[in-house]
Amino acid sequence: MKTYLTIWFYSEGASPLEVVDRLRSLGFKPLKGYHDHVYDWKKNVDLTDILELANKVHETLKGLKVFYKIETE
Repeated sequence: MKTYLTIWFYSEGASPLEVVDRLRSLGFKPLKGYHDHVYDWKKNVDLTDILELANKVHETLKGLKVFYKIETE
């Protein structure tokens, strides 16, 4: 399974490089294309695991003035 993250930046918020660095610390890898980042679980996970990762993303991006969208397939 993989979790994809799409980021919308705000000119008064954090720089893209700062956001990427913070997301890398969680295990996300930057992408080129429709989604901006991917987290590869390398296994099937349940909803609890996905929600725990989403909570970590939320805490990591808090205060950076960015919007994000999470999708897991």
